[in-house]
Amino acid sequence: MRAALDLNKKQKRSVGGCQRRRPSMCTITSVFFGGGTPSLAPPSTIAAVLETAARHAHLPGDAEVTLEVNPTPAGASSLGDFKVAGVNRFSVGVQSLHDEDLRVLGRDHSSQDALRTVAEAQRLCPGRVSVDVIFGRPGQTAGLWETELEELLSVCDDHVSLYQLTLERGTYLFKQVQAGLLGVPEENTMAQMYDSARRILGKRGFLQYEVSNFARNGAVSSHNMNYWKAGQYLGVGPGAHGRFTPREEGRVLREARTQTLEPDVWIKEVQRWGHGTRRRIPLEHLELLEEVLLMGLRLAEGVSHEHWRQFSPDADLQKVLGTSIEVQELQDRGLLVLDDRGLRCSWEGLALLDSLLPPLLLQLQEHGGQKGARG
Repeated sequence: MRAALDLNKKQKRSVGGCQRRRPSMCTITSVFFGGGTPSLAPPSTIAAVLETAARHAHLPGDAEVTLEVNPTPAGASSLGDFKVAGVNRFSVGVQSLHDEDLRVLGRDHSSQDALRTVAEAQRLCPGRVSVDVIFGRPGQTAGLWETELEELLSVCDDHVSLYQLTLERGTYLFKQVQAGLLGVPEENTMAQMYDSARRILGKRGFLQYEVSNFARNGAVSSHNMNYWKAGQYLGVGPGAHGRFTPREEGRVLREARTQTLEPDVWIKEVQRWGHGTRRRIPLEHLELLEEVLLMGLRLAEGVSHEHWRQFSPDADLQKVLGTSIEVQELQDRGLLVLDDRGLRCSWEGLALLDSLLPPLLLQLQEHGGQKGARG
């Protein structure tokens, strides 16, 4: 299990030697328990983590606290206890409403388990339940996908996350596909599935606010918005990642920190050293701007001029990207928009984001190089 804690921009001076190596934080705006299967943890563990966080920083009573839930009977029966422990938002890994597909994906729940878990989560936290679903599964057609999505939307809450199936090398599913025992949809079919899902969700009142995320009635995940807007967050637990600016040794650079991956090793390191941080990488200014661009363009609203100036006060978006021929071509094709609001993808461009990023990053790097040469 991993926990990520969003930190606001206000900073508080560290007090005492033991505090000097902690991130400077005033308020924790959200907490996300994810990675592995956190719903297998006892609710008392969740409560203990939240209580510990509250002792070291301000954790408001209305802070968003999300728990990823594996929709097994055991997971569903514990939702009430998790709410008592402090969880106020659930993310349910439904993945599919077809039992055979769940088996192929290696999931240990049935479609009925998933539906019962979603219903119980909605009863406990109405309007604050997200469901995850995977498309592009072996043997899936565009028609079957649309029918399944319509069925899911008839019972789900106000937030949906769509993910295209990724075949991870070394997994049993990857080996089956490589051996020709299973076939996945072609790239054009995948694109059609994504496009039809966006249209279906839109008709049901869901606004696409990020490449894979849709919400209605204001049910946007504030925790994930912090990632996409290059906010600061502290990762705790095996394999967790963090991005924040530590106040120590007079440094002001933001750091990318990674926790030790292996759970047993991580526990031993925490017991011995007081932390499980494996890597600390200071981010140079150009690296930070790359993250702002990469993550910000995942959002439908894109990167506003005001947001960009927070990280690049000396060079605005127009100065960095506006003179690029490649960027102008993307605008002419109707895939990218750079105007008085900022930089963002069009509706069509958002579906092609991966292909739009290379020329943007290249232009950003060239600008950074020219600036460095002048300096």
